[in-house]
Amino acid sequence: MSSFRARLTALYLAFFSLLFVVFSIFLYGELSRSLVARLDATLASEADTAAVLFPDELHEMNGDEVAAAREVVSELKVHGDFVAIREGSRVLAASPLAPPGPRDRIATRTVESGGRTYHIEVSTSLDSVDSELAVVRRAIFIALPLILALAGVGGYWLATRSLRPLGWMAEQARSITETNLETRIQIDNAAEELAVLVTSFNELLSRLDQSFDTMRRFVADASHELRTPISVIRGEADVALSQERSAAEYRESLGVVLDEARRLSRLVDDLLNLARADAGHVRLQTHDFYLNELLAECCRSVQGLANTRGLALECCAGSDLQFTGDEQLLRRLVINLLDNAIRYTPSGGKVRAELQPANGSVSLRVSDTGIGIAPEDAARVFERFYRAGEDRSRQNGGFGLGLAIVRWIAESHRGTVDCTSRLGKGSTFTVTLPQ
Repeated sequence: MSSFRARLTALYLAFFSLLFVVFSIFLYGELSRSLVARLDATLASEADTAAVLFPDELHEMNGDEVAAAREVVSELKVHGDFVAIREGSRVLAASPLAPPGPRDRIATRTVESGGRTYHIEVSTSLDSVDSELAVVRRAIFIALPLILALAGVGGYWLATRSLRPLGWMAEQARSITETNLETRIQIDNAAEELAVLVTSFNELLSRLDQSFDTMRRFVADASHELRTPISVIRGEADVALSQERSAAEYRESLGVVLDEARRLSRLVDDLLNLARADAGHVRLQTHDFYLNELLAECCRSVQGLANTRGLALECCAGSDLQFTGDEQLLRRLVINLLDNAIRYTPSGGKVRAELQPANGSVSLRVSDTGIGIAPEDAARVFERFYRAGEDRSRQNGGFGLGLAIVRWIAESHRGTVDCTSRLGKGSTFTVTLPQ
């Protein structure tokens, strides 16, 4: 397979060759027409001269037309052209040269004198034009290989010089691995097109760096979250098996193991769902349903948890609001928001869920009077495994995946989710879904 440099040189050479051939054909044609036109003009001038001289000579020769014709022919023979003067079909005088052939150029004039009509004919061969054109052809045929050779060398040099920055980019790109993704490609004084390419490649590296960083943090956080329940399960099992125990003690240990296993199962399910969402393998099972009924059902399902924590739960579902979407995913979105609000609201607080239709969209708002979120943490609460502040520890909260799942579900329905919060005053999460 030929290199790109060779193909670029070949294309340049082919284009230049075509351009030179077209130019040579045009130049040759124009030169040929110019030479023939100049020859025709010379013949026409000589014919005009003969037409002026013949009546004068006829007058001087007292009407002797043959003598007059010979005198005119003798005066014009210095030009080397064939000159003939006729009266009808009778030749009065002619040059000693051969008569015109099929490729000769001819100029004719008609003269009226003494009631008679005379025809003057001046002609010459195209040999002179052909000889000049032959010189031009030889010059073209000799110059063409030389010019093409120079064009090939120049094209290869230009291609090499133009592609040299790409070689520098490739060399720098080969040195970038997963350990130094923060490195960026640098090309000094790059042309506009290469500058766009370098910028695009550096932006790609930035996204890769961010993705690798997110993946590393995700693996570290997931490992930490998985390690805790597994450690609890192993610890309980070791303690239970260390000596003979009563049935009640075994039952208590098994209860702890079961709670941690359920917690571990929820974490694995959340991780699996997010991994499928990232891979694009989750397809929405959309159908028509009433969003207000869904909100009311979700509020009823968490009412017991709110009562246990001593919270007032207010649900403002409103009137019938038909919506098309994945009912199960949206149910999980609402449950996650309500669970998050209840989990971080102290006893005696209030949680409110409200559904409001708007122009072409619907807004689901879940607000609480809880501990709130600091401004520097509000933008990151939708990141996986992120917990804002010490109050949102593992003991008080979940795994840090609930809001990440909320954002994924909202975006999968072409919607958005926003958070507004004041530290110590509460938070409000607003999901906007297009209808």
